[in-house]
Amino acid sequence: MSEQVAQPVEHKLPVRKLVAASIGNAIEWYDWTVYATFSTYIASAMFAPDSKALITTFATYALAFFFRPLGGFLLGRFADVRGRKPAMILTIVLMAGGSLAIGILPTFAAVGWLAPILLLLARIAQGISLGGEVSNASAYLGEIAPSPRRGRYSAFFYISTGSAVLIASLLGYFLVRILSKDDMASYGWRIPFIVGGVLGIVGLWLRRAIDETEHFEKSKDKARHVKNPLLVTLKHHPKAVGQLIGYTMLSTLCYYTFFSTLTPFAINAKEASADDVFLALSIGTALFIALQYPMGVLSDRHGRKPQLLIWAAATAVLIVPLSTLITPSLGNLIVVFCVGLGLYTAMTSIAPAIMSEMFPTEVRALGIGAWYNVTVATFGGTAPLVNTALTDAGLSNVFFWYVAVGAAIAFFVIRTLPETKGIDLK
Repeated sequence: MSEQVAQPVEHKLPVRKLVAASIGNAIEWYDWTVYATFSTYIASAMFAPDSKALITTFATYALAFFFRPLGGFLLGRFADVRGRKPAMILTIVLMAGGSLAIGILPTFAAVGWLAPILLLLARIAQGISLGGEVSNASAYLGEIAPSPRRGRYSAFFYISTGSAVLIASLLGYFLVRILSKDDMASYGWRIPFIVGGVLGIVGLWLRRAIDETEHFEKSKDKARHVKNPLLVTLKHHPKAVGQLIGYTMLSTLCYYTFFSTLTPFAINAKEASADDVFLALSIGTALFIALQYPMGVLSDRHGRKPQLLIWAAATAVLIVPLSTLITPSLGNLIVVFCVGLGLYTAMTSIAPAIMSEMFPTEVRALGIGAWYNVTVATFGGTAPLVNTALTDAGLSNVFFWYVAVGAAIAFFVIRTLPETKGIDLK
């Protein structure tokens, strides 16, 4: 009798679980992108009608970022002690509520300075929410993934983010084509925020059905006995903290350069048409989404570190030459967004994997949440404000040298990272 050879069981991605974990991140980033994308209209509606309205709008954007570390600490600790699932449900409720509130706020003309105060409160709620969302969703995706496939699972994080940004940019493209300038200034800019609030209900429904991770269930008692968890990350994992800050600095500069800053910069400083900019961003974002999963597969096969090094080096060399192509030409704009966002996928496709591999389970969400968000608040929250201020001073090109220097620093930080593909989480 001949022996039957056992056939390897093909791994099946838990798509529903991955989508449920990622959709919250999509909605979170959709709302933040919408704010930056429609900043010109928000400035005219919510602030005093003077020449500093756009800068004030971006200052509100930046200030909300500085509540992200608080959210990362509080909601990260909540996730380490109470669970990833309840923490992710809480973040999506806060974000969707903030988005809906912005969509229905009264204008400066109607209620004066109460309008920007209410806007700031809504943005603070979103800042706290997003501070917890990135870390908790990253920890969740990292913990449910089989070790040899963590890159593939992680890719869904920015597939969701890219999809959200694509929806936001397409909404912008169609709204500016369908509505007049007066209609956009009057009510058109509110539509995406209301849509974000409605999407939050869908995300909440999906997240209520997900299971808690086994890693959390095994470590929750240990997590509850950790005293001064933020100090623990510094005392016992200082190298991981420094490395996380180093590559997150460049990641956040890339994100806000291509997804937020370039839209108003191209329209206001380079006099590109709004519909061309939104179309180019949409094409670049579609490429960004399409490359996530293949890049995740590559990292599982060949390692995380080579991808990160290529991304940092290429960004350092190319970002300034790319900036010279930001002109009213649609073709040039497409090149800028496709090259920049295509390179960026080398990092984004594996972000949850590399972050979750840096800290043990009992402090994973807090470790990621606190230090990731401190870095994002410092470099990402100020990116549109810095670019606008430099442009007003006639120094618009300096911003891209700023990004290039950040890329060079990140390259040397990444060289110190250990290779982590295929390792089991601690």
